[in-house]
Amino acid sequence: NPPEAGILAVGAVRDGAVVDVRGNVVAGKRMAVTMSCDHRVIDGALGARWLQVFAELIEKPESLAL
Repeated sequence: NPPEAGILAVGAVRDGAVVDVRGNVVAGKRMAVTMSCDHRVIDGALGARWLQVFAELIEKPESLAL
């Protein structure tokens, strides 16, 4: 949909199984996030990296205050 270069879809937070820092499966929160990019404007690898950074910030929001 010009002039948009990408669309970010964010799902609801749900309870589910997650892997903790020790590799154990524990109860936790999960949220689906999907991004669709116009590859004429945004390279797919760059879009994937953006999603990685977004996930890191959402998982540790205190890092936004630094």
